[in-house]
Amino acid sequence: MSRLNLTRDKIYKTVARQLHGVVPCWVCGQPVLPAEATLEHMRPLSEGGNSHLENLAISHALCNQRRHTLPGAPAP
Repeated sequence: MSRLNLTRDKIYKTVARQLHGVVPCWVCGQPVLPAEATLEHMRPLSEGGNSHLENLAISHALCNQRRHTLPGAPAP
């Protein structure tokens, strides 16, 4: 398993434990199942963000993809 996958799993489990098993998508707010979870940079790397834990959040793969393909789409 890659380091990124380990980080995603760790963040997912931490959030799930804190929120009693429900992990909301950072983009749309709906629950994310473990198999659908991706890591999202809250402040994109292209805008000076980093890959530290405080800048990473869980999102649906589709939400993550849509957020980055919509021109001019505001960050949540």
